[in-house]
Amino acid sequence: MLTAGHSFHAWMPAFLTEMAANAQITGHQQIAISGIGASQVIKHWNVPDDKNQIKSALIESKADVLTLSGLFLPDAGYENFVKLGLEHNPSLRITVQEFWLPWDDQSLWDTAAKGVKIDQDGKTIPQLREAHAAYFKSMDELVGGLNTKFGKTAVFVVPVGQAVIALREKILKGEAPGIAKQSELFADTAGHPLETIKVLASYCHFAVIYGRNPVGLAVPTPLAKRPEAEKLNRLLQELAWDAVTRHPLSGVKVAAPAR
Repeated sequence: MLTAGHSFHAWMPAFLTEMAANAQITGHQQIAISGIGASQVIKHWNVPDDKNQIKSALIESKADVLTLSGLFLPDAGYENFVKLGLEHNPSLRITVQEFWLPWDDQSLWDTAAKGVKIDQDGKTIPQLREAHAAYFKSMDELVGGLNTKFGKTAVFVVPVGQAVIALREKILKGEAPGIAKQSELFADTAGHPLETIKVLASYCHFAVIYGRNPVGLAVPTPLAKRPEAEKLNRLLQELAWDAVTRHPLSGVKVAAPAR
């Protein structure tokens, strides 16, 4: 695996590596990580070639999966990496992490919400869905367009943003073990994630990359000391699998029950 992304994504490989081990998946290996804060994918592409571990590994066809996540669409970096990767490994799969909106509002990204009061706990689910709708649509258009351009289904959405909204809905309903408020998911009002979201996001990646339901995997280390760890872990697994199997661009489908 290779990973390029910002502070809403670059921590994922460590979590996923533990999950793969818990699932007894052999051969899982993270080759390189390019982490740049608040970055578009093009910033990772523009790292000088002699220092660009992602490009080098793609050219040498060392990876099976490349995970990407960038702020501020559109972003030419996605297409650049897809083109380079497929040229050297036609079987490469590229995942694009859809995330939850910083400050819960895309219009605040450019201003970094200066002087704006952010009330994460006051958000309703309809408000969150409305705020995220345009971003989710743009992500789907990006991924669908890349697959069309390259004539194959090689790029997939990891619907983390939708899983996070589902978790916030559970919190509002009092159905998230050990979590009383939405703000307990975040390190700050910008939305940098704490461990619960990191685990949820990584389960989404596990489901997309391996096509497997994470339900039943052992509690990962970051949650292990919580009194409600087992119940919370199960909820995060279920939310991740539901988000992934519902998304038409995740590449993961659940067979309809026999009649």
